[in-house]
Amino acid sequence: MIEPLLSDDAFLADVEAAPASPDRLHLWWLGQSGYLVQWNGQRYLIDPYLSDSLTTKYAATDKPHERMTRRVVDPARLERINMITASHGHTDHLDAETLRPFHWNEWGTILVAPRAIQALAEERWGGDVDVLVNEYEPRAWGDLRIDPVASAHETVERDVHGNCHYLGYVFTFGRWRVYHSGDTVLYDGMVERLRPFNVDVALLPINGRAPERRVAGNLNGREAAWLAKEIGAKLVIPCHYDMFEFNTADPREQFIPECERIGQRYKVLRAGERLTWS
Repeated sequence: MIEPLLSDDAFLADVEAAPASPDRLHLWWLGQSGYLVQWNGQRYLIDPYLSDSLTTKYAATDKPHERMTRRVVDPARLERINMITASHGHTDHLDAETLRPFHWNEWGTILVAPRAIQALAEERWGGDVDVLVNEYEPRAWGDLRIDPVASAHETVERDVHGNCHYLGYVFTFGRWRVYHSGDTVLYDGMVERLRPFNVDVALLPINGRAPERRVAGNLNGREAAWLAKEIGAKLVIPCHYDMFEFNTADPREQFIPECERIGQRYKVLRAGERLTWS
């Protein structure tokens, strides 16, 4: 079992100690594609998976979801979460056991999810989804803005109304722009759509499309490095690995060598580790 850099009490202490200021942006990797972001006294969860629901669900099947990395924190212990965003309906991105502690809590946490998965999101959330979005439908709350961008889990899938089942989000936190792709592969027009945002940091999966693993639906390490470079990201952070043994990757195999080859700045975080921009 991989131990997080910080977990439980130590993780919560680090979150509380991070200065709440518009001049500093803090980001913690929670494992898989999950992140906690703190900016200007506000806290945001992106695609959090902080339970063992998938391990339980698949325990008696031919595809066991045994954890590789110990859970960073019990979601019920996370306080003052203002917003949670979900990129799509897979449980490791939209997990009822992770979400439920935040529904109807004292901090008024809101959930943002793709309109195409409204029914599933409401089932997992336990009530009406606060904000439903599709690509080209930005939402803004003061100096926070979210621009949804289509993602392709093999293809850009849409419902009968044209709403994307898979989305990435460009978050504008004051002067910082963070792109979280959710699950995606490359598709025509993706770079052109993202380049105008002048992304500061891209959070990209690296576990997919490796022939030897036959795992599709996501970027591999080489593709993640290439995409970050092409959209002009100042920094790229890999994710979606070291959670389940059947669906992982090693950033040292493709991601790091390719970033160094093409001159793309990168940072590999451990679960529970904080990165601060100031």
